[in-house]
Amino acid sequence: MAATTVRKVLYMYSVARQAYDRFLSVCGSPEKAQNAVALLVWLDQGTISAIHHVPAMAPDVVAVVAEEANAVLECLRHQKHALPPIPIISALCIQGGVHIETGFFAFHQDLVIRGVAHFLDGAGKFVFDDRLHALLWRSETGLIVNPSELMVPYTSQPVAVPEDCRSMFITFSKGNAIHREEIFEYFRQKWGECVVRVLMEKTKGGHMPMYGRIIFKTEAIVKLMLNGERLVKISIGQREIWLRKYVPRPTNIAA
Repeated sequence: MAATTVRKVLYMYSVARQAYDRFLSVCGSPEKAQNAVALLVWLDQGTISAIHHVPAMAPDVVAVVAEEANAVLECLRHQKHALPPIPIISALCIQGGVHIETGFFAFHQDLVIRGVAHFLDGAGKFVFDDRLHALLWRSETGLIVNPSELMVPYTSQPVAVPEDCRSMFITFSKGNAIHREEIFEYFRQKWGECVVRVLMEKTKGGHMPMYGRIIFKTEAIVKLMLNGERLVKISIGQREIWLRKYVPRPTNIAA
């Protein structure tokens, strides 16, 4: 059996790429557009084929679908789910004979996040790569012949990235630090085993740490947590923590 190449993957997910271009044109955020596509790709199984309708939708409807998909992902990162309405996505699923509301995503949030993250870390790396699609277009128009980057074998295993790329910097309110075990348990209960380790500020004299770092198993979890934002807040128990993408710099964080 011939190996699946990057070219074949781009063809396989051509509708997903068209949907991404449509989402990007209306929401302007690559992260939100990618997350919306990833959620619909995860839904696109069995008789559901919601994503196939997106390329032909009117711009205002595309914008609503993008808002609904990102609202679903945003609600999943919080301790208590404020379930948003998703009338368009629900209608698209009903066309496939399946009735789905936001509660479905909340109930199956670990499966949803794993599936969405798997796409973002795997095929999504190629589907959302503008340079690869430019190569594909040049190949199809005869400007170049079988570019090597499109002919390499594709593996469904997530593309490995350094820890810094899959880390988030966290800060606490003064006197309201959260134990690393609580952070582990929060994500374990919500999204499964997605955290590698949690590092905390080294303190002296019994002072509580003010900041730390979460290292996730995949880069996609960071993207899903931020969902296009620079800074997000979640609550663990009654205490709040702020999260942003980790930027390497000299710190006194230790394991």
